[in-house]
Amino acid sequence: MKTIAIGSFFVLFAIATGIGASPAFADHATASVSTPQGTSVPGCEATNECYIPYEVTIDVGGVVTWTNDDSAAHTVTAGSAADGPSGVFDSSLFMAGTSFEHKFEEVGTYPYFCMVHPWMEGIVVVQEAGAEEDDNMMEGELMVTVMDSAVKGGTQIDLEFSELHVNYEITATQNGEVVLQETAHAMEMTASHMVDAVGSDENPIDVEIVSLGIGAPGEEDSWTGPVGTVATAKVVPEFGTIAMMILAVAIISIVAVTTKSRVIPRL
Repeated sequence: MKTIAIGSFFVLFAIATGIGASPAFADHATASVSTPQGTSVPGCEATNECYIPYEVTIDVGGVVTWTNDDSAAHTVTAGSAADGPSGVFDSSLFMAGTSFEHKFEEVGTYPYFCMVHPWMEGIVVVQEAGAEEDDNMMEGELMVTVMDSAVKGGTQIDLEFSELHVNYEITATQNGEVVLQETAHAMEMTASHMVDAVGSDENPIDVEIVSLGIGAPGEEDSWTGPVGTVATAKVVPEFGTIAMMILAVAIISIVAVTTKSRVIPRL
């Protein structure tokens, strides 16, 4: 059995922005924000989905456009419900199906809210043109392939990295119990770990690979690359080397018995 888990902070980041739960960095010259259906009733604030996406980042001179996709009227007002309007921008009341845009000329973080429905909040982050995002997010992508095979009394977990010198932590749990937890350095692009447990469809082994950075051991200050969870997998080994050998012998025996038992009619 082979389970492939690919970790990429950049890809995960892009997916997260698609559902509106994280900052959007796709285009730093412009950004679009939607006021979705149902935001006139409290509840959207629990998941930061009163404005989607909740946070956008643009360069200085960039324009953010808000579209009212709800059936109720709203405002986009700089400031907060607690402190009141800051005066930086205000859409006034804009109706369903209409939009409002604002051009940001200064670097800074601009929280905003709806004057009519004060639980609705969002954030605009304005950065210098050409500024890089968090280095941990953007310094390339780290791909990890998790492979497993059954061995006598346990499971062998093999890792294949897309980079050399990955420092990582591997944690394997089964039924909520930690069966393996190690911090390691992969000098090569492959590594193996043994787990004293065997997974099944009903009771799989959950594996998590957390990147600590790429670089030489003991030189943490110079490590680069993504930091955080880069791969997860459910391990349910089917056949290991020993099991395959037993199966092969069994098949050969069956073939031999079948051949010897064949009846040859007399002429």
